[in-house]
Amino acid sequence: MSTGQPRRTVPRSSHSELPDRDGPDAVSIATAQDEGRIRDLVPLRHSRMAVSPFAFFRGAAAVMAADLAATPVSGVRVQLCGDAHLSNFGFFASPERRLVFDVNDFDETLPGPWEWDIKRLAASVEVAARDRGFADGERREIVTSTVRAYRRAMRGFAGMSNLDVWYAIADERHARAMIEGKLPRGARRRSAERLAKARTRDHRDSLTRFTTVQDGLPRIVADPPLVVPLHSLVPKPRVRRRVVGMLETMLAGYRESLQPERRWLFDQYRLTDIAQKVVGVGSVGNRCWMLLFIGRDAGDPLFLQAKECGPSVLEPYLGDADHGHDGQRVVEGQRLMQTVSDIFLGWQRTTDPDGTSRDYYVRQLRDWKGSVDVAEIEDPDTLASYAGMCAWTLARAHARTGDRAAIAAYMGSSDAFDEAVATFAGAYADRTEADHAAFVAAIAAGRTSAAAS
Repeated sequence: MSTGQPRRTVPRSSHSELPDRDGPDAVSIATAQDEGRIRDLVPLRHSRMAVSPFAFFRGAAAVMAADLAATPVSGVRVQLCGDAHLSNFGFFASPERRLVFDVNDFDETLPGPWEWDIKRLAASVEVAARDRGFADGERREIVTSTVRAYRRAMRGFAGMSNLDVWYAIADERHARAMIEGKLPRGARRRSAERLAKARTRDHRDSLTRFTTVQDGLPRIVADPPLVVPLHSLVPKPRVRRRVVGMLETMLAGYRESLQPERRWLFDQYRLTDIAQKVVGVGSVGNRCWMLLFIGRDAGDPLFLQAKECGPSVLEPYLGDADHGHDGQRVVEGQRLMQTVSDIFLGWQRTTDPDGTSRDYYVRQLRDWKGSVDVAEIEDPDTLASYAGMCAWTLARAHARTGDRAAIAAYMGSSDAFDEAVATFAGAYADRTEADHAAFVAAIAAGRTSAAAS
């Protein structure tokens, strides 16, 4: 692809445009996502989305997908995260037991235009900065610097070999080098504390946090509605046995999606307890199982999470996934975009006791998992540094899966693309605030439901 032709057809300045919405309103799109979810949890999903414009933005990936479908694109496709907002990045353990930073949510992943991910990230930065009360000029600079970080990272990746791009990683040392030198002293201290805390979030920590000992074995403790053990969720023994049978069948199929040496490791554990778990904002109401396994003894736990996944919200605009299996779509998208992935990452389709066929993907519940709570960011420099690290990470994922030289050439060396996307982000934040207000009004008017606070 030449540099000139795409720019003549789709000028970089055109990325500032936010076309008028032509179709269902945001409330209709957001509530249409409730179909097929656990009915009793839908009000909780709505209440979480109603907390703030940023919370609404997190839960409204389908709304932005509809809006992005009308925006200009240069024609280069990559593996999209599909939901690349600030809270969908974080730290976790690599198989080599290094703390790494990467994209960590792939429920919506699909091949598509690279611009969609960077625009969702930029818009999330603007919305988050408004939530934190930062001034107009501060917000504009943070968003512009975020897009600039993506552009400069892509230019760097464009000059690297395929293998060097594939091996590029943001481990703890790299992450600190990218952000901590730019932070105030207090923010550097909090960053170090956050990294140290992430290392404690492992299976033994989960054993302490989520279980108690009964009859010599750890059992998951109820914390409704967030964690509901299976014996409480399904009191009737006959029905409960059917659910256990379904999950055991699912796990047997999931095992086949693992690499042979990981199957051997998985076989060293036995399933001892099950609970339903609520996760995230947009995912609330989708079926999610916490699965407790025990290995050598009660001090050798393995916690897995099996999460239901349906079609990507991008599919109405980009076409159906090739896999025919949404668990496989999520897992393979994750493996493409991440430098390293969970050793227990896999998928399986199963038929639930109600007769419905559902796709699941499985991963470890927590393995040195840590994230930045955007609501706790106190100053613009910290948000800019964190957003820049997310942008570098997103560029690396796109460089792995698309024509990095063409993307870099299209964006160029000037700030034209940065400024255009920052303008788009400001306009989209205005739209998000209006959509959030309409969503809150719909709850107040009884047109949709929300859980009591």
